[in-house]
Amino acid sequence: MRGVVQTCGVRFSTARSALPASLIALSLVLAGCGGDDPEKESPEAEKSVTQEPEVPQTWPLTGLEAKAGESVELDHPVLVTKIDNSPSSAPQIGLSKADLVVEELVEGGITRLAAFYYSQLPGEIGPVRSMRASDIGIVSPVNADIVTSGAARETLPRIDKAGIKYFGEGAPGVYRNSNRSAPYNLFASLKKVAKAAEDGKDQRPADYLPWGTAADLPEGVPAGTISADFGSHTTNWVFRNGRYVNNNSNAAQGDRFQPESVLVIRVDVVDAGYRDPVGNFVPESKFTGGGKAQLFHGGKVIEAEWSKAKLNAPLELKTAAGALTVPAGKVWIELVPIDADNGSVVFGK
Repeated sequence: MRGVVQTCGVRFSTARSALPASLIALSLVLAGCGGDDPEKESPEAEKSVTQEPEVPQTWPLTGLEAKAGESVELDHPVLVTKIDNSPSSAPQIGLSKADLVVEELVEGGITRLAAFYYSQLPGEIGPVRSMRASDIGIVSPVNADIVTSGAARETLPRIDKAGIKYFGEGAPGVYRNSNRSAPYNLFASLKKVAKAAEDGKDQRPADYLPWGTAADLPEGVPAGTISADFGSHTTNWVFRNGRYVNNNSNAAQGDRFQPESVLVIRVDVVDAGYRDPVGNFVPESKFTGGGKAQLFHGGKVIEAEWSKAKLNAPLELKTAAGALTVPAGKVWIELVPIDADNGSVVFGK
């Protein structure tokens, strides 16, 4: 008697003469067919293998995690507002909502602020003042737009060549405040400026600083007070309740920018190539190359080096032990001249 059995796609003859061998082969095949296919796991098992933990979204100007459901990809660029920092500017409005602030030298040994806004947009900010060539290196790393009262005719071509967009008087959201005296009466609604700056593309800017945590920091030296001298103006800080407080701020009460960290960058200052209306030398801070840096955090200071390959490159920090990161949070950056006659930094316990 002869027959054919087919199982698992294999045909076996059942002729009597071959029956014992066929049965043995068939039993082995059936045993193989009866087992689970290791390549076909259950959907639950496959999901558990391929699913990766979700990476938290962080804000580019603070390094802080966004709240649940909050997107860090917005349809407006970083907006940097140039704010007067002389006593005539008091009270400064909207500074507390800034993500990050850079203080830079201008003519006469006084300073001006470049206040960065992205995660929050105040309805009113000012007094708004003019740009300097120094701003190119300050705003370019995050492709920021500038809210400004304008710039010297020598500076505007350089700003344009760098591809920086700016909004001045007459632009949406930029207006004169009738309760202030010129030139300290130009203000802006950044919500309206941001609307005018939209391009229909939601995207996250690059990180402004190399962000990390306080646990990443090397041991520092006690530094509860800081004095950053620019020549005719000194910004004084004291560490209090986990933040740095500016003791001579021009901001309105309750509207001060209170950072977790103060980052001092020592920069070369060169002649911008023109004089202001009263004949003062106009300085340009060279925010490219490298030099000495000091990171103040938690009431301590860490000595470091900074480097920036080109004007639009990110800022890098390092110590003798390696790369240095800045704890996530609000940061005030002091661009202090290297020249001892026009700039110095003193700290104490």
